[in-house]
Amino acid sequence: MQLLVRVIEAKDIPALDPNGFSDPYVKLQLGKQRCRSKVVKKCLNPSWCEEFTFKVDDLKEELLISVLDEDKYFNDDFIGQIKVPVNQVFESQDKSLGTAWYTLQPKNKKSKNKECGEILLTICFSQNNTSFDLPRSTSDSPSRSSPLRGSSPMRSEDVISVTTKEEKPHAPTLASRIAQIFNKNADSISVSSGEATDASELPETLDSVDQPHKSDEQTSSVDFEEMMKSMEMRDQGGEVPSSLSGGIVLDQLYGTSPGELNSMIFSSDSIFLKSLADLQGSTDVQIGPWKYENNDESLKRVFSYIKAASKLIKALKAIEEHTYLKADGKNFAVLSVVSTPDAPYGKSFKPEVLYCITPGPELPSGEQSSRLEVSWRVNFLQSTMMKGIIEGGAKQGIKDSFDQFKELLSQNVKPLDLKDVGSERDQLLASLQVEHQSDKKLAVQYFANFTVVSTILMGLYVLTHIWLATPSTIQGLEFVGLDLPDSIGELIVCGALVLQGKRVLEFVSRFMQARVQKGSDHGIKAQGDGWLLTVALIEGSNLAAVDSSGFSDPYVVFTCNGKTRTSSIKFQKPSPLWNEIFEFDAMEDPPSVLEVEVFDFDGPFDEATSLGRAEINFLKSNISDLSDIWIPLQGKLAQACQSKLHLRIFLNNTRVNVVKDYLTKMEKEVGKKIKLRSPQTNSAFQKLFALPPEEFLINDFSCHLKRKMPLQGRLFLSARIIGFHADLFGHKTKFFFLWEDIEDVRVIPPTLSSMGSPIVVMTLWPGKGFDARHGARTQDDEGRLKFHFHTFVSFNVAHR
Repeated sequence: MQLLVRVIEAKDIPALDPNGFSDPYVKLQLGKQRCRSKVVKKCLNPSWCEEFTFKVDDLKEELLISVLDEDKYFNDDFIGQIKVPVNQVFESQDKSLGTAWYTLQPKNKKSKNKECGEILLTICFSQNNTSFDLPRSTSDSPSRSSPLRGSSPMRSEDVISVTTKEEKPHAPTLASRIAQIFNKNADSISVSSGEATDASELPETLDSVDQPHKSDEQTSSVDFEEMMKSMEMRDQGGEVPSSLSGGIVLDQLYGTSPGELNSMIFSSDSIFLKSLADLQGSTDVQIGPWKYENNDESLKRVFSYIKAASKLIKALKAIEEHTYLKADGKNFAVLSVVSTPDAPYGKSFKPEVLYCITPGPELPSGEQSSRLEVSWRVNFLQSTMMKGIIEGGAKQGIKDSFDQFKELLSQNVKPLDLKDVGSERDQLLASLQVEHQSDKKLAVQYFANFTVVSTILMGLYVLTHIWLATPSTIQGLEFVGLDLPDSIGELIVCGALVLQGKRVLEFVSRFMQARVQKGSDHGIKAQGDGWLLTVALIEGSNLAAVDSSGFSDPYVVFTCNGKTRTSSIKFQKPSPLWNEIFEFDAMEDPPSVLEVEVFDFDGPFDEATSLGRAEINFLKSNISDLSDIWIPLQGKLAQACQSKLHLRIFLNNTRVNVVKDYLTKMEKEVGKKIKLRSPQTNSAFQKLFALPPEEFLINDFSCHLKRKMPLQGRLFLSARIIGFHADLFGHKTKFFFLWEDIEDVRVIPPTLSSMGSPIVVMTLWPGKGFDARHGARTQDDEGRLKFHFHTFVSFNVAHR
């Protein structure tokens, strides 16, 4: 019997690293069989999606699943564990515990961390009966598979023996065990005399053999289109997998829909792969049918061929296992895991290629387009000293292969240029339609309330009374031209009329002022050359109601680099629709923060009430993610109502040599030559502080960060941030804050206590830089953080 354990994901993992994250991975053990998952870096809610299979000999054993935090220099930290008795799985319905969340437990009751998080697992006995018996090797290594990583091979000592006898459901007797021992060598010899079969090639070998099984009959009766529809119905709405770490080898738009492009490349009836193999000189091409596996949860097929010989490598057999990771009708993702066991060190690595097909921008003719992105990586199953050489060779081979792939695909489908279809920004903004309303309709909508209607009726009533009534005689303190109320009732009525008239006049003045301020910034094109920021305000949701009518009159103010843009005012709407576009004039310096605040319009004489605010940090956000985003608003009113704004934000630069132009400007300001950093250095700097690709390094210095104890590290200066990083025996300290958050920079002259070196003190504005407060030496009563950097050399004007 085989026990199948699927490790899906975990949540609420405690942060055990100084950076506020953990690097979790999972260890599984059943008896002497052990295995582990991949490590997910810097994540508290990791996702693994890996499968492990254990051979069960004793139902009294326990499955131990532990979650640990990987440390580079020290022992891995224990997070939590669970124990599952095997007999509990065996006695459950369908011999399966299903997919469920399990609470991780500490090792003992004295542990400090009581909250260890939860892990999502699927535990069941394998339902697939097979005539292949896998005897345990000396290492008792379980088999493992993963839809994202491919199947890991078993150890080379494992021997696969083919038997013709069916496995009996009852426990083997003593006589059968003795017979198995004597027959073991004979079976091994019979296998070795034929073609040797590696365990890592077992799924491919099984698929390539024609077997009249029931599964083959089912797959032959179900065509590719029906499989895609079935996967679309099962899709749970997840995101398209991100690109693999090796890089992108193909990113192209094509003039066809995503579904048609998917069918052309991966359909069972398509001849594209065979044509590609002929173009590349590959022979003995065998394309297996698509099959459902793992209880119809994953769709896979096997594609094998003999790759043509090159100058460095002889002709060898390659086996690709294609797995659909996503197919929702619009987005398709297929992972190809390549096995080349005959290649040098072929059993220690497997190249992986990810095909992602997503919808592209709509063509001017109204037809659909699709985007094909192909990325790759090398998954090393064993550590090897040849890692760099293997990755270099795989990179060059994949690049050459997909150059031919692109050429062949271009002959079947027309490739598109972005210039022909317009940029994503232009496509998205062109789809916005501003809601045009005439002043008459707005007036009717705004003044159609109880206050205005009742005031008009009361006014008509009074005018009718004056017309019907006769003038009264002058009495009391009255005189000609002055008619005072003659009773308490008349006094109350007059007061009510005055108050009603005042409220109506306020309504009129507010309406007139709002029409004057009706979004004059919408649609104005940006001027100049440099960084262009475009913000599309789509709509609002659940804005707070602060008016007596139970609604609000919201408008939005955007502020960036000291410049503001204001939207139009929407009357009496808690969820207004704007569809307005705002462009900021070109900026020489890249913007760091976009401030958004929603106000309620209260007329020309009253101060506007803030309904909520938000701050968008371009250094902590990916520009592509901001192209369509809902921003939650902060503030008491906004948080109580869960207010949100729907925005589309685009940031690009019209200049070609952005870095050189910026450094040239700085050199003129400081009077010092500044060295241009290499792309590798900039890439390492961006990865260190998790910065967007447009950020570039200007300079860096060795220094001490002065807190209670001085900490040696490096100070990094870029166009928008000042960052500090230190790594002391694996204990890392890292933070950064914005240049525009700095209120004051002053230099403390060298003293005896500072060992003859100056100290630079940077003071931030109140309430700014709280993400970096662990690096501050002091904080005053107004919330100003002060950072002390002790230099090894004197700072000059350029460095300041």
